[in-house]
Amino acid sequence: MNLDINLSFKYDYIIYTDGACIGNPGPGGWAAILFHKKSKDILRGAEKQTTNNRMELIASIQALKFIKTKAKINLFTDSKYLIDGINIWIKDWKSNNWKKNDNKDVKNVDLWKELDELVNFHYVEWNWVKGHSGNKNNEEVDRIARNEAENI
Repeated sequence: MNLDINLSFKYDYIIYTDGACIGNPGPGGWAAILFHKKSKDILRGAEKQTTNNRMELIASIQALKFIKTKAKINLFTDSKYLIDGINIWIKDWKSNNWKKNDNKDVKNVDLWKELDELVNFHYVEWNWVKGHSGNKNNEEVDRIARNEAENI
């Protein structure tokens, strides 16, 4: 496993997630890799008709749902949509009854609400990692998500 020794003591889980879509919308896949102590779990799935943003959200949701007890989690994603949504936009969306500043409905609100519940259960530190930049775990989760989208 490719874990920083300090991270393995500070967090219960290290997670990498990614979503992929062939066309947008189109067939999509998602994947998550969870590192816990000395174990590595890989979660994956696909949908026939979806968007890339939905797949990014579902990957993180499924990873967090997999962990049944409260945990400290360090989650890595290459999705700016996910990072900005969970760290910046969601507070305003919630206080504005899930409307954006232009008073339009938040897209993927069903998934944002589910993710919000999971984040309030666990302690999650969110990290953006540049996609296709040589990060071993990000490259692996990207490959799995793309394979899921291609094989649906």
